[in-house]
Amino acid sequence: MIITQEVHDISTATGPMRTYLYRPDCDGQFATIIFYSEIFQQTAPIARAAAILAGHGFVVLVPEVFHELNPIGTVLEYDDIGKDKGNADKFTKPLEQHDSDTEALVNFARSLSFCTSSVGSIGVCIGGHLAYRAALNPDIQGAFCLYPTDIHSNTLPCAEGNDSLTRTGEIAAELVMVFGKQDPHVSSEGRKAIYNKLEATDRKFNWLEVNAQHAFMRDEGDRYDAALALQMYLQAVAFFQRTLK
Repeated sequence: MIITQEVHDISTATGPMRTYLYRPDCDGQFATIIFYSEIFQQTAPIARAAAILAGHGFVVLVPEVFHELNPIGTVLEYDDIGKDKGNADKFTKPLEQHDSDTEALVNFARSLSFCTSSVGSIGVCIGGHLAYRAALNPDIQGAFCLYPTDIHSNTLPCAEGNDSLTRTGEIAAELVMVFGKQDPHVSSEGRKAIYNKLEATDRKFNWLEVNAQHAFMRDEGDRYDAALALQMYLQAVAFFQRTLK
């Protein structure tokens, strides 16, 4: 399926948010997937991943997750300077602002003539956490969370009791949780804490642990696992075809 790309600056409660839109280049209406990036925002690997999903018949929105903290269009490099800046942004922006971003993205998607009312979320790294967090919004019907960080540790700023793990029981959407066993960012104990919370609150979720390092989906760098990445794309497409249609 041939796709087309657009760029939109969406109004949010905390200012304009540059959002990259990928969609099938044909007539019709399609379900929307909000794709939350790593701390580096929309890098080339994120853009390629969004294009893959869109090519399977979805509208994909890639927001700049730290739009309040950077000039519009900022992309951080995969180096120490970029990592330090991205992590500083991660620990500065409150989860409540991510919540209002999600609300703005849902409203934007539903204003478009080529979108259905169905919306899901996907993300990698901090974006995996934001996809999980987005599922607190009752308009999100499914969330595919790839090696989500900081859920187990409650290290992102938020009001007391408003962290994502504590609020897990409010998630109505179906979840897919994917972790690399060799990922140093989420230990075995951290994964167990998330799993146990999902079980204790009787959430609808699928759980997958694979032999992979952090960022195994990123097709740049020495941690990329092409075979596993392909499996995840196929599973994500099947998941969203089922939950968003």
